[in-house]
Amino acid sequence: MALARVCLRLQWLKGGSFFGFLHYPTICVTPLTSQQLSQFFTTAKRSSISSAIISKAKRLNEKYERFLERNFPHFYVIYSTFFRGFRLLYLDFKEVSGIKHKMADKGLKYNQLPYREMEKLRQFRRDVIKVIPVVLLSIPPFANYIVFVLMYFFPRQFLMRHFWTYQQQQEFKDAYHTFRVQVYPDAVSGLIQAASKIKDQRLKNQLLNLGNTVQKGIQPEISELHLVAKLFSGPPLAIHRLDTRQAEIFSRVMFLTPHMPSFILRRRLLSHIIEIRHLDQALYILGMHNLSEDELRTACYVRGLNSVHLNAVQCKEWLIKWVQLSKKLKDTEASLLLHSMALLSLNYFQQKASKP
Repeated sequence: MALARVCLRLQWLKGGSFFGFLHYPTICVTPLTSQQLSQFFTTAKRSSISSAIISKAKRLNEKYERFLERNFPHFYVIYSTFFRGFRLLYLDFKEVSGIKHKMADKGLKYNQLPYREMEKLRQFRRDVIKVIPVVLLSIPPFANYIVFVLMYFFPRQFLMRHFWTYQQQQEFKDAYHTFRVQVYPDAVSGLIQAASKIKDQRLKNQLLNLGNTVQKGIQPEISELHLVAKLFSGPPLAIHRLDTRQAEIFSRVMFLTPHMPSFILRRRLLSHIIEIRHLDQALYILGMHNLSEDELRTACYVRGLNSVHLNAVQCKEWLIKWVQLSKKLKDTEASLLLHSMALLSLNYFQQKASKP
């Protein structure tokens, strides 16, 4: 029977009696030709050999990993993290490819995607940009050995997040945020200096009060930010009107290189903050309650808050306020969202840490 194609066809008998509803299978047997028999045995043999090789390789790999774990535990952590990273990177590539195909088939734009797909594209693009220098360094002959050394001793600079251990991820996030938070006071000072150029006395006083509140170590209310929102759609606070110093400061806040001409810095800042605004809109539709703890932490970190030392409740509380601000702003007021990365984050951790 294994060498034949068996067709089962259920044939119902029609009749008026009770037994007329019984059914019997009709079996049709079609013999295979000699050529088909030969192909069958060849395919079966190849499949058997392949399965044996894969099974043997898997057992050897498991033994090797146990050997490393037992005799070289530190190296085993690096080894397992490295291969786990490749697997995660491959899965990300497949997912991003699927999203891109979906966008092409349905004619969707980035801001029309669900939140998680938008965030996946944003993060994957940043990961790829970071890994490009490593790829270029490894092109010359024998340069790959130097790259491995650099990756071992400088994982934060030369590796992407997939190739970090959990402990490294927390340490590196802290390190990156340290660079960012150093310029937060400068961003607030620049806001206060810009107030002197505002002619409307009422709005000028409101902006000064906002800046002074933050400098005193108090986190501002969302309503205070909404009061001055329209000031950020024109000079001197709109993104396209920021001076070179402020453009460099906010480039560091956004983890962008500040070593570029000011007009390029302003354009990149606008592009990135509008991208975050689109994410906010998709996040509002999804709902904060549908985010996992890791997603909450990532969302806060992207928007300027160091979420490494905060719990999920604190992250959610802060993110709700951010989205409340973002959803009421216009695209022309995106500069307020950029400034709020400093205004809403600078004192939040200190206030939470001071509470019992």
